[in-house]
Amino acid sequence: MNMQSNKIEKEAKMDQESTGLITVDGVEYKFSDMTDAAKAQLSNIQFVDHQIRQLQNEWAISDTARLGYQAALKGELLKSAKK
Repeated sequence: MNMQSNKIEKEAKMDQESTGLITVDGVEYKFSDMTDAAKAQLSNIQFVDHQIRQLQNEWAISDTARLGYQAALKGELLKSAKK
């Protein structure tokens, strides 16, 4: 995940909820003063960051499953080697 967009999203979410401010690169902006285009870009960042987190979770699940399949394969290979 892009660390910069992750930082922007986290800061934006926290600031917006508590103060109505968005912090980008250390500069605070009032959410209410942002243009519709800026709000749309912030929304895009939040959406993409959510998608990235979802994909990372799916990757972790798949990696865990792969390790399980690998262990099962090793077990099967050991069984057939003992025959």
